[in-house]
Amino acid sequence: MSVPLPPLPPAADDAYRPGGRSVAEIVDREHRALLGLVEQLTSRRSEVLDVLTAALSRHLCAEEQYLFPAVRAAAPKSAELVDRELEADAALLTALRELSGPEDPAVAEVADRVRRHVDRVAALVVPLRQGATEVELIRLGNRWEIAGEAAPTRPHPGTPATPPWNKVVEPALGVLDKVRDAVTGRRTHPSDLDRHRKR
Repeated sequence: MSVPLPPLPPAADDAYRPGGRSVAEIVDREHRALLGLVEQLTSRRSEVLDVLTAALSRHLCAEEQYLFPAVRAAAPKSAELVDRELEADAALLTALRELSGPEDPAVAEVADRVRRHVDRVAALVVPLRQGATEVELIRLGNRWEIAGEAAPTRPHPGTPATPPWNKVVEPALGVLDKVRDAVTGRRTHPSDLDRHRKR
């Protein structure tokens, strides 16, 4: 099996292992963080909603760029499930974008969509773990981290959701979103919530 990644330069040692974390570990970590933010929504909606929106936007962007193409390559029988998840992700981004604020009753629906997303994507990671090598999983994890850093922090459901166009459009939107975040002082990472709490 070979997941869609650029080739590595020749290595003198066949036991080469790149640095970084497996994409499966990263997905699991981010899913736990998203669920933690969802749980905080009930008591701290105004502080948490921006961070959840930004974290989810970054997460879905990285999934679309690297996880889903890799799942298709590792487990072609999962292609239909990947297509359904892309549709569900677009609906989740639309629901996020349409929220009128932290008191919008639709926040509960968004929280439920996030929980369902976590369950479905965790199931898609299983065949990837079985079909990809450890080196491929780590290389995917490294690509995921890069994609997440460049990703938008606001929902853009109308943008391309599959390579190659999402790898071009999403980083450009990410730059614009980060400028808007800096100008408005918008919090976009869970660590921003911790810093705000300590003040």
